[in-house]
Amino acid sequence: MTTTTATPRGFGYRHPQFRLAGLLAAPMAWLVVVYLGSLFALFLTAFWTVDDFTGQLVRTFTLKNFQQVFTNTAYLSTVVRTVSIALLVTLFALVLALPLAFFMARVASPRWRPLLVALVLTPLWASYLVKVYAWRAMLQPENGVIAWFLQPFGLSGPGYGFVGIVVTLTYLWLPYMVLPIYAGLTRLPNSMLDASADLGASGGRTFRSVVMPIIFPSIVAGSVFTFSLSLGDYITAQIVGGKITMLGNVVQTTYVTNLPFAAAVATIPVVIVLLYLLAVRRSGALDNL
Repeated sequence: MTTTTATPRGFGYRHPQFRLAGLLAAPMAWLVVVYLGSLFALFLTAFWTVDDFTGQLVRTFTLKNFQQVFTNTAYLSTVVRTVSIALLVTLFALVLALPLAFFMARVASPRWRPLLVALVLTPLWASYLVKVYAWRAMLQPENGVIAWFLQPFGLSGPGYGFVGIVVTLTYLWLPYMVLPIYAGLTRLPNSMLDASADLGASGGRTFRSVVMPIIFPSIVAGSVFTFSLSLGDYITAQIVGGKITMLGNVVQTTYVTNLPFAAAVATIPVVIVLLYLLAVRRSGALDNL
């Protein structure tokens, strides 16, 4: 006597989920190959050099480019400056995003929440250059809006430079911090807030002990966006940075004459982001997203 095992309904290879996975497999594989291939080419080129006489690539392994970056004071200060800008942008975006996301998720009426989300997303629909040039106009040292507003208080505007870059990048990437935190707050059970209040916890204690542990993965997710986007930006530094340069500006100015050195400089932000993602993964902060 032979027995047969029936395939559960809905789990056959003709199920729509399997067909969809099959359709997406080829494009996803192509994207992975292109992305990983580009990174491999970048890393490989970073260990080559350029012949000073002919200007041709010399495809021999060397650490000369990285040694130049980390032994030259100007390049090393650019690395520190770029990381500092990315960290400050992430911090300021978090400070602004927390109360805004909390108001959207816990204070505003449910019927107004979709509109508030749309308003947060609206700046992303505008051109990147339009927004940066708008901030350039506002940051003008003498005739800018910020200088005009601060003038009655005896203060001057930040002008172009380090502060201008941080302010502009914070504005540009703020939605990427607001939306993950908003999503995390919408999943916060009201019962936990009620239980904390019943136990006599103050609002600040409830925020520290109840709200923050729940939305911490969302904060980390938002920080990945703001930190990585700020780390690789260079156009903002060109427009509102004055004489301040970031790693992206070094890549832009050197890739024509010294491609291996530009590749070595471009490798630094990639490695920093990879280390950050590794630290985030080891901390388990993204497990509950």
